[in-house]
Amino acid sequence: MIEPKRSNVSVIKPREERWPRKQLRPVVLFIATGIAVATCYFIARPFLPTLAWALALTIIAYPLHDWLQQRVKNKNLAALLAVIIVAVVIVAPTIIIAKRVVEEATHGWQLIQAEAASGRWRMIIESNPRLAPIANWIITQANLPGLAERTASFIAQQTSVYLRGSILAVAELFITFFFLFYFFRDRESVLRTFRSLVPLSSAETDYVFGRVSDTVYATVYGTLAVATIQGLLGGLMFWVLGLPAPLLWGTVMGLLAIVPMLGTFLVWLPVAAYLALEGQWGKAIILGVWGLAVISLVDNLLYPFLVGNRLRMHVVPVFISIIGGIALFGPSGIILGPTVLAVTMALLEVWKRRESGGVGDEEMRR
Repeated sequence: MIEPKRSNVSVIKPREERWPRKQLRPVVLFIATGIAVATCYFIARPFLPTLAWALALTIIAYPLHDWLQQRVKNKNLAALLAVIIVAVVIVAPTIIIAKRVVEEATHGWQLIQAEAASGRWRMIIESNPRLAPIANWIITQANLPGLAERTASFIAQQTSVYLRGSILAVAELFITFFFLFYFFRDRESVLRTFRSLVPLSSAETDYVFGRVSDTVYATVYGTLAVATIQGLLGGLMFWVLGLPAPLLWGTVMGLLAIVPMLGTFLVWLPVAAYLALEGQWGKAIILGVWGLAVISLVDNLLYPFLVGNRLRMHVVPVFISIIGGIALFGPSGIILGPTVLAVTMALLEVWKRRESGGVGDEEMRR
């Protein structure tokens, strides 16, 4: 039997690829997706403040929109009416008050400069030998005249810049209402879209969304609303006692009340001490009692009533998130800072529960 001749030509085997295409495609897709998401973030970054305020207004006013939608069957009309009511009830009074604050800040700044230049602070302190050491220490350590002057100057400058009628401020306002309209009208479809993109189970998604909603609710009602009431009460007592620039210092007290571990006492306590040094003991006692018994207790009474246990975070991370959020995003950081912190903590809780063996949907929703 004749054997076939063996060919001397060796068969060249294809070289094995270091990165097989099947393994390389997901990597390329992941990198491309990351680049696209990062690019979209930088595109959307200028709109983050308006998105934050629109989101906050949506969560606050959605019961109103829901009530309107039950009576007005047209979705567009219901959303438009809700936006108009929000603009009339919230935005218009805010603009009017802010303009008045600018006027008082300018006048208050001039008054503080005149008081500091005249040396009246020092004369009042020296006329009270018993209180002079304490007052000297407070004024030296805190630099109260300089602090008050810088505060009034800062508010006057910042508020006047924002309310100068610039095109940017008006555009931001209209963009906020634009987002608010579509958040009202398309809320369900937007939520469905987010749910389809989030790589979480239904229960986990509900948990994260619930934490975000609770955080925004607690920030607006428990922080902004309570701070506004405290500022109003403080400014009201300044007006009753005939103190200068009551609306300005009421605004300052409200801003200080927003930040945890600070408070309205940074304004009314030095003013009460100054009135006592001037010999106006009646006004000093009234302001001190009002500050301790009314303004300071508002936070302890109203915050638990409005918020309950919705904001399940320690005061320290809340403080960091608010201050850091303001530093990073500006005024909208009051909303964005705690919201980002809430999302982060919710996702960490999801990972923790997954690593511990997972939980049922009902337990996750609790």
